[in-house]
Amino acid sequence: MLIVKILFIGPSESGKSVLANFLSESTEGIGSYVPTQGVRILEYEKPHINESSKGTEYRFELWDCGGDHKFETCWPALMKDSHGVIIVFNPELPSHLKEIEMWYSCFVQQRQLLDSQCLLIAHHKPGSGGDKENLTLPSPLKRLHLIHSSLEEEPEDVRIEFVKYLKSIINLVNEKQDKEEMSIIT
Repeated sequence: MLIVKILFIGPSESGKSVLANFLSESTEGIGSYVPTQGVRILEYEKPHINESSKGTEYRFELWDCGGDHKFETCWPALMKDSHGVIIVFNPELPSHLKEIEMWYSCFVQQRQLLDSQCLLIAHHKPGSGGDKENLTLPSPLKRLHLIHSSLEEEPEDVRIEFVKYLKSIINLVNEKQDKEEMSIIT
C-alpha cells in the first residue's frame, strides 16, 4: 500500500476542516467552528483509484493544518514528504485573497512543488451565495487549478474534482517511482 500525503492549508476560518471531513467521508468534528490546533490527520482509503496503477492500493493522509500563524514553526515538519497541497480560502474575505499568496509561496514555491501538485479551493460557506465569476487572484495563483466549493449546492462536483486531483498526484508519484527504479537499474 502506498501512502500519499496531502496538506490542506490556508487562512483560519476558510473551511479546511469542513472540506477535509467531507472529502475523507469523516464525521469527526461536525458542528460548530473549532479552530484546528496544529494539525489533524484524516486517513482516506480509496483502493484502485487509478486504473493504470496495476492494482496498487493507496491510503491518503489528509493533513488538515491549522491556519493560525502561531503554528508557523511547525510548517517545515508538516511539509516533509508531502505529495500535494490544497489551499483553501473564503473568497468573500479580501484578507484571504491576500493571504493565500503567502501560503502558496511557503508551501509550494519554497518546496519546489509543481503547480499541478497544488489545488486551489474557493470555499463558499453555507448561505453565502458568493460570486464565482469575478474572483481576481494574485498573479502567481492564476496558473493553479481553481475550483469553487459549495457543499450545500454542489457537493458531488467538489468530490469529483478532488478525485481528479488525487489521480493526478498518483500519476506524479508513480512517475517519480518509475524514474527512481530506472536509475537504480541503469
